[in-house]
Amino acid sequence: MGRVSAPVAPERDPGLQPERTRLAWRRTTLSGTVAAVLAARTALHGGPSAPRILACALCCALWLGLLLVAHARIRTLTAPGHPPALTPRHATAATLCTVALAVCASTLLF
Repeated sequence: MGRVSAPVAPERDPGLQPERTRLAWRRTTLSGTVAAVLAARTALHGGPSAPRILACALCCALWLGLLLVAHARIRTLTAPGHPPALTPRHATAATLCTVALAVCASTLLF
């Protein structure tokens, strides 16, 4: 009797996945930019005070950190070949920057 061979899986086309991931990073940085700009506007709207300016500076620093992580990942995704997985260090940094930026911006509203 003949052997039954397993069906051969078609080769995966990774063409769109890196593009979707790159666009997701762009959306994340855009959201962070909006939060940082609104935080700066809020901090300077009611008259600048030391705590508000400090919170605004912290939001800007967190935004820059998020931009650095996102830019590094986008650059990796656009490199030729199969892009490597996101390292836990970069994933943690991006998550912490995003959450801290949201918390910092929301504290300026109160």
